[in-house]
Amino acid sequence: MSQSSKFNRTLTQAFGLFLGIAIAVWVLRGFGILSFIPGGIILLLFVLAIAIAVLSYVQRTWWRF
Repeated sequence: MSQSSKFNRTLTQAFGLFLGIAIAVWVLRGFGILSFIPGGIILLLFVLAIAIAVLSYVQRTWWRF
């Protein structure tokens, strides 16, 4: 397996991790369990997940090294 493929797999796993954490925190905050967490933290998790997804896409399609 090439180094690029391993890096892309790591990015995809990181995307899933951050997206899963963001959704879980968002749902738990909606139920009032994690009401002390500010909305900015949840927004930051979603933005981080989207940024990692874009980086994974760019790495897979444009960076051919």
